[in-house]
Amino acid sequence: MSRGAMSKRILVIDDEEDIREVVCLALEEFGGWHTDGAGSGLEGIQKALAGPWDGILLDVSMPDMDGVAVYEQLQANPRTQAIPVILLTAKVLPADRDRFASLGVVGVIAKPFDPVTVWQNVAQLLGWATGADP
Repeated sequence: MSRGAMSKRILVIDDEEDIREVVCLALEEFGGWHTDGAGSGLEGIQKALAGPWDGILLDVSMPDMDGVAVYEQLQANPRTQAIPVILLTAKVLPADRDRFASLGVVGVIAKPFDPVTVWQNVAQLLGWATGADP
């Protein structure tokens, strides 16, 4: 694993604590990245503003403020609009994928996901070399 990968910082916004912890642990353990988690859309926006972040993993289905509303707020703020966002969702119908793509997110990772390979999905979507290839 290259030292360059160590400097990546990922914010994980998901209201389900178990999922948030698994994602953070997987990205740290297998990707070698620094992570932080937020349990609500509002907390996620506050942490995003406190950045800097190389990427955000954002749950779509959350109470109070769903992932799409969080994404729209991130896009409306000059301090956070350049951060690439990947949606985490159990909804992977073609119509949902089309709607998410039209928002401008860099990709979608379906739940349930494999904790061992989720970091590779994130790296691929963000265009980062994973070092997994010889």
